[in-house]
Amino acid sequence: MTTAACNGDDDQSAGGAATPTSTSTFEQQKLAKTRFVANAGLAAGATYQWIVKPYRAGKFTKGADGRTFALVKAGLAGAFTYNRLKAAVNNAKGDPLLSKAVVPLTAGIESLKELGTKLRKGEAGDADVGAFESVINSIKDAGKSAGAEVVDKVPSTSQLGG
Repeated sequence: MTTAACNGDDDQSAGGAATPTSTSTFEQQKLAKTRFVANAGLAAGATYQWIVKPYRAGKFTKGADGRTFALVKAGLAGAFTYNRLKAAVNNAKGDPLLSKAVVPLTAGIESLKELGTKLRKGEAGDADVGAFESVINSIKDAGKSAGAEVVDKVPSTSQLGG
């Protein structure tokens, strides 16, 4: 019986040894910034490539060539952007400075939740497209202020649907 108790204690101490050390915490924070930059960059790239750029080119107006396809891609990009921004905020929690910079932006990110559907249906206007741009610019500014500069990275069409 005593041996069984020792084995139980050994298992617990082995589990305790797996807890992060200060080096692991530093690495986790570094990975948090890296992941934040990657996710926010994909969101920014998708927004510009498939929402802002086509909107400014008039692709969403009735009668425009390729309107349906542009709206479908914009809808997918809207959902993708929302998903990546939520992931970026989650990544930011691993870095104290980045977390403080991003927390005020969560309401803006939540406001994008239904805009993908609105885009896909062709119901989006200047304010809706502006909302995407505003949130993306705020995320970029927050990242830059925390030492995690976000660069646009256009996702592939398959990433949008995946």
